[in-house]
Amino acid sequence: MRIKGVTGAAGTAVAVAAAAVLALPQPAGAAESAPVGYGAGTTGGGSAPAVTVSTLDAFKAAVTGGSAKVVKVNGLIALSGQVDIGSNTTVLGVGSSSGFTGGGLRLKKVGNVVIRNLNISKAVKTDALTVQASTKVWIDHNTLSSDRDHGKDYYDGLVDITHGSDQVTVSWNVFKDHYKGSLVGHSDNNAAEDTGHLRVTYHHNWFANVNSRIPSLRFGTGHFYDNYVVGAETAVHSRMGAQMLVENNVFRDTQVAVTTSRDSDVDGYAVLRGNDLGGAATEISQGGTFTTPPYGYTAEPASGVVASVTSGAGAGKI
Repeated sequence: MRIKGVTGAAGTAVAVAAAAVLALPQPAGAAESAPVGYGAGTTGGGSAPAVTVSTLDAFKAAVTGGSAKVVKVNGLIALSGQVDIGSNTTVLGVGSSSGFTGGGLRLKKVGNVVIRNLNISKAVKTDALTVQASTKVWIDHNTLSSDRDHGKDYYDGLVDITHGSDQVTVSWNVFKDHYKGSLVGHSDNNAAEDTGHLRVTYHHNWFANVNSRIPSLRFGTGHFYDNYVVGAETAVHSRMGAQMLVENNVFRDTQVAVTTSRDSDVDGYAVLRGNDLGGAATEISQGGTFTTPPYGYTAEPASGVVASVTSGAGAGKI
């Protein structure tokens, strides 16, 4: 059922100094050595010797299997559909313009995968990145895009995280020119598989001209901080009992920054703090209980987010 409704001087000095440290902005690309958030501990291929590929066949062969591996993609590779990525894998683009066009990558029933520094564009009838029934995933410093010249279903999502996936960090990416940004939890009817999972952190991402699902989260727990959203119709969407902490983000030219009350039979929950809404509306039918993430992080103030994100997000910045 839908629920509506809308100690001494020295001690003080130490406290002020500690607060100042916590308030320091996180520099662009600061998390480049390891993920922050729910995906912390993800290492991918670690220190395995890197293999560089420049063709689709070579890439498919290189990312197969569960052994530790680092695969560097050199150049832009055309593909149709998706390529499955094995466990314990790092996929890393070379330079600023390497990656894939026409299709995307899928992580299905795998663990410990890092996807970084790739351009993935115009994945027709599929997602740019799909994460299904997978754990420990870090998606970082990628540029993901399509266009909005076709209908909203011509392309699918840019990053979709479904089927009980868990412990995922999505950081320092550019999402642009797309209808359906990032879906977490694919169906209202998938509670049995998704409940207790779908824990995802989004930080320092730039969503430019993305219509909705920034992200859309069912059942799980989401931390959305220090992101920059421009040109959305509906941005953060918490539904089917999901808990969202929406912290120190900037929204511009956005109709609804956060909603808990659309499109599903059960509303979600949300806690908002420190955001610059830029005139965007909020639709909060239920305040949440998720206020303290179970990991260390530093959320820079919203006043610094635009400069950090626009200078540091996307491929070619690491």
